[in-house]
Amino acid sequence: MNYFAYFDLPVRFFTDKQVLRSRFLEKSKQLHPDFHTLADQPAREEAEDLSSLNNKAYQTLADDDARIRHILELHGLFSDEESYKMPPDFLVGVMDINESLMELEFDFNQGRFDATLSAIRALENDLNALIRPGLLAFDNGETSEAILAGIRDFYFKRRYLLRLKENLAKFAAA
Repeated sequence: MNYFAYFDLPVRFFTDKQVLRSRFLEKSKQLHPDFHTLADQPAREEAEDLSSLNNKAYQTLADDDARIRHILELHGLFSDEESYKMPPDFLVGVMDINESLMELEFDFNQGRFDATLSAIRALENDLNALIRPGLLAFDNGETSEAILAGIRDFYFKRRYLLRLKENLAKFAAA
């Protein structure tokens, strides 16, 4: 299902979150199961299903990563992360970070922790700066394969960096 169409919104990476929230609340008022308690069982079940759809659609479009994934799915460009092959140049670029994570596992050092976190954030900032023109071009109507392929690569690189941050956070909690 196209959640953008569901909320009558254009398919964009930079969604107006206030308009999204407003449309979500409008539909919530119409669909919430509490407003259908006097209806028969099938109507109540339908209201529950529609309310669940409304919530899922909103959660997907309100979250940047989920919204990117949804747009990629709409264009038939999403594949499981297990089948996606990370570009070798990116893996070389994160090799030092992975080594730092392994070293932290055996010998926690606050300086190494801070440096690793800074390196991950720098990569995130670089990725965001590189992809922004492609995201804006898409939002302005350019849906070329090259732009969408770049956005797909960005999505998986971003997910990879998120996992690195999650692994790093385990050391902070210890």
